[in-house]
Amino acid sequence: MPSTNLTFSSAAEHRAWLSTQAPLPQGFRVGTTRFEFIPREAPKLAKMTLTLIALDQPTPDFAAVFTKNAFPGAPVIVGRTRLGEPTLGAIIVNNKISNVCAPGGVETAERICAQTAKLLGISSQQVLPSSTGVIGWGLPEESMIDALPKAVEVLSGDNIIPAAEGIVTTDLYPKIRRAVVGQGSIVGIAKGAGMLEPNLATMLVYILTDLAIPRDQLRAMLKRVVETSFNTISIDSDTSTSDTVALVSSGKVPCDDTTAFEQALAQVCRDLAEDIIRNGEGVHHVIRVAVTGAPDSTIARSLGKAIINAPLFKCAVAGNDPNVGRLIQAIGKHVGAQNLQLDLSRLRVTIGGVEIFANGAFQLNPAKEDQLVAHLRNAELYASAPDKDGFFAPPVKFPPHERCVEISVDLGVGNGNATVLGGDLTHEYVSENADYRS
Repeated sequence: MPSTNLTFSSAAEHRAWLSTQAPLPQGFRVGTTRFEFIPREAPKLAKMTLTLIALDQPTPDFAAVFTKNAFPGAPVIVGRTRLGEPTLGAIIVNNKISNVCAPGGVETAERICAQTAKLLGISSQQVLPSSTGVIGWGLPEESMIDALPKAVEVLSGDNIIPAAEGIVTTDLYPKIRRAVVGQGSIVGIAKGAGMLEPNLATMLVYILTDLAIPRDQLRAMLKRVVETSFNTISIDSDTSTSDTVALVSSGKVPCDDTTAFEQALAQVCRDLAEDIIRNGEGVHHVIRVAVTGAPDSTIARSLGKAIINAPLFKCAVAGNDPNVGRLIQAIGKHVGAQNLQLDLSRLRVTIGGVEIFANGAFQLNPAKEDQLVAHLRNAELYASAPDKDGFFAPPVKFPPHERCVEISVDLGVGNGNATVLGGDLTHEYVSENADYRS
């Protein structure tokens, strides 16, 4: 669950709230620059943003987790090697092109790191690269290197908003979350909207803290909190080739309570994970599925993922149509396909607190139908409407609220539980992904 239940009436109100989350922890600076280029693979004008996150001095205390996709992007390949380095001094991020399986991609990423390091006065092995965007295209190396001095020139320790804005692609708005622990803070930003079925990480996430947490502890904590946050969400069941979660400590502030730090880190990650779903491509409804009474938490999570990735059910939610048969079939399909051998006679399912299935049968009536429709409409972020050309596009570029379609599935056979979040399937999602490169 989110740490708050925020509502916003306008983009300006949302922006004002982001500003309260954005002050950088001590020891960090961020800078961005934007430039135009022509991709070799599709010769028409495009725009790219470079985002630089730099430490005042390199730190030994950093952690990262990456995608399990078997075709990882070059920055992921390089990033895995960086985990063996003694210190980290900067992160360089580009959007628009993900540098995945492009000829010479690793070498290009390393040269960009080397140029970044030269400008910062550190070694290239102290720079972590990240890329997001179109898969298969090569990076415009010369244009990026030409633009780097500007990103360094504008480095500022004021707030993280420029970086939160710089890393986005199809995101409607930047995502920032903050927690205060003692005299220090944790600030995280995230990019993610589609191709989102994390398997160890999710899209691009950068978490900065000035609290001093030793390297080994920091890495163990990150793995634990990722499991209960980014690994419990899905937009479309597709695992990105570029997924990265990085956590960096400048070590400027002593940490007297590592338990409190990990709890705060977990909350930041959970909030960012839900923000990513709410900002998903074309998402009208965030769907939260709480599975209880499972044989174990692994089965509970897999069932939750099966529900939020079920296309027919996602479409029904998008239309505010409580077609509960699609929900029950998704449960039965997963249990049968996985040969889980579960006794479903104890299954109880509710939507918005309204019981729709129990004792092996649907529990429906006209009054419940009205309650279910009302629950779906209350959770809707915005309504679909085509523009004058017949294209569907979100009418708002801020999150109006943090309400969800709340689904409870009690299997009644054990103590395993998990909560999983996903989104519906809409006209906008199809339009966005049909035209992504065009």
